[in-house]
Amino acid sequence: MTTDPLVLKQAVAQAAIDYIEPWLTPDAVIGVGTGSTADLFIDALCVKRQLFRAAVASSERTADRLRQGGVTVLNLNDVVSMPVYVDGADEINPALEMIKGGGGALTREKIVASVSERFLCIVDTSKQVEWLGQFPLPIEVLPMAVASVMRRALALGGQPILRTGFVTDNGNPIIDVAGLKILDAAGLEAELDHLPGVVTNGIFALRRADVALVAGPRGIETLLSH
Repeated sequence: MTTDPLVLKQAVAQAAIDYIEPWLTPDAVIGVGTGSTADLFIDALCVKRQLFRAAVASSERTADRLRQGGVTVLNLNDVVSMPVYVDGADEINPALEMIKGGGGALTREKIVASVSERFLCIVDTSKQVEWLGQFPLPIEVLPMAVASVMRRALALGGQPILRTGFVTDNGNPIIDVAGLKILDAAGLEAELDHLPGVVTNGIFALRRADVALVAGPRGIETLLSH
């Protein structure tokens, strides 16, 4: 297999369709993430739209793409459970803990993932890391908490920068924190989420992936959470 990033993303998106096909039943609602790899998954999922009932989207961007492909999009409040949530990641470690939110959809991604029975992460090998933090950690905050959360990020050894010209689908700013070496991902996730004014942060460790499909030059590798 090639090392071309687009070809790898297309390959892992199709592999995800093959992986979830047993759950594409007439009453199934599928959770769908946000990002460049997720976009390719959406395109492949739309081809199978007759096999399942509907989808729940983690962003307005994803919802629009699903609808354009003929898939019914439901509000998560109208869904009790989903067999699977499929999404990419900005980083993923060997424990299948992730950093997500480079596209700004981290809060909705985390909510949709929490309602899904399984979390399937789809990435190429460039996203695999030994420890999290090499990709800047996004933190969605209420506007009045920007300065206080940035001070806390500095105290943790990070280098926080306010993402300029951007607000989330929830109407909030994002702080991106570079320079962290995250060895206790679940602990830091919980600590940051308890800061006043934090909506959520981009560490997905308390709800990590159950399965990861990783596209590389030698094909698709399937990794399972332990």
